[in-house]
Amino acid sequence: MSEAHVLSAGGTVESPPAGPVRRVYLALEMAVLYGAVPIGLHFLMQAERIPIFFALIPVLAAIVVILLADSTFRLRDELWRGFSWLTLASILCLFAVGGGAAALWVKQTHPSWFLEFPTNRPEIYKRVVLLYPLFSVLTQEIVYRTFYFHRYGPLFGEQQWLGIVTNGLLFGFAHIVVGSTVAVITTLFGGILLALRYSATRSFWAVFVEHTLWGWLIFTIGLGRFFFTGVPSIK
Repeated sequence: MSEAHVLSAGGTVESPPAGPVRRVYLALEMAVLYGAVPIGLHFLMQAERIPIFFALIPVLAAIVVILLADSTFRLRDELWRGFSWLTLASILCLFAVGGGAAALWVKQTHPSWFLEFPTNRPEIYKRVVLLYPLFSVLTQEIVYRTFYFHRYGPLFGEQQWLGIVTNGLLFGFAHIVVGSTVAVITTLFGGILLALRYSATRSFWAVFVEHTLWGWLIFTIGLGRFFFTGVPSIK
């Protein structure tokens, strides 16, 4: 795997500096896309019971249109960029430690939850495992890492840490669509982790792999009830 480091916060091709008017416009756009849209999706899903996988498709389509219209962005470059074996080792080690701790916690504190989904609903579990990376992770990483860092990087300038924290907050807020406080809080920290990874590697595939692993773990060990409306939830 090859790894490319992009020093600018703007993305694949360095975006022009944002003047005051441009900064205001980008801030308002970000508020709409990452604030108003999740709120709208939340009410839509609660009223119409639309699966989150499908609700995300029009959002992804809108983001892709904006990116393709941006002359400073190259989707081919974004998808072509790999990541190093050292990055892969970091992803797997962190997942082994954190994931192992999470699985142990569920098994000890909520034994009835542990492996409940794959055991009691194996066919639905298999479909979720298959569709989750293709529909959910792919969409979320394009919207919240690729698009966010390329489009809104100029808002944060040299303060990349602020862009990373903001990304985590917005990513957590997006999970109001599933109606779970647990999902919002945990994905806030997960968003910061993925934002850190993307900021360091500028690799879509690095965050795609890491996000997929954690998602599979959540659905497997019994925490999917807080993230997926198809899993029985605790009232």
